Formats: sequence, C-alpha cells, structure tokens
Amino acid sequence: MTKDNLRTFFGWCTVINLGILFYWFLAIFFAFDFVFRTHTWWFEISEERFDEIHYTMMGYYKLAVLLFNLTPYLVLRFAKFSR
Repeated sequence: MTKDNLRTFFGWCTVINLGILFYWFLAIFFAFDFVFRTHTWWFEISEERFDEIHYTMMGYYKLAVLLFNLTPYLVLRFAKFSR
C-alpha cells in the first residue's frame, strides 16, 4: 500500500465519519422528540440524561475522528518523505 492510497483512505474515512456525525447532529436537532421517544421506549431515561449522553458521545466520536482519521491524513498530506 502506497502513501497515496493511505492518504486517500484516511481522507474518505474522515469525510464519511464527519458525515455520520453531521447526520447524528441533524437527527438530534430536527427530530429530537422522535429520537427521545424511541430511546425511552427501550430505556427508562430522563430528558436531561438523554442530552448528556448524546452530546458526550458526539464529543467522543468527533475526537476519535480527528485523532484517528484526520490527523493521519494531514500527516500524510503535509509530511515530506524521503526515499
């Protein structure tokens, strides 16, 4: 696997994962009642706890995307490699 293949892979992983995060945000923002009702159907949870869990997990997910996808992409993009 070449560095160009890895760079392309990490670039698309970043785009896909940020798209998932954006979709998650939109689902919570525009369909909060539906998502909350769906989760409370499965689990006994308060609205405050639901907010806390989702926004905490969104933060962890964003941090993981930045650490494991974007950082390797940027390193491969800007680092000078010698042969």
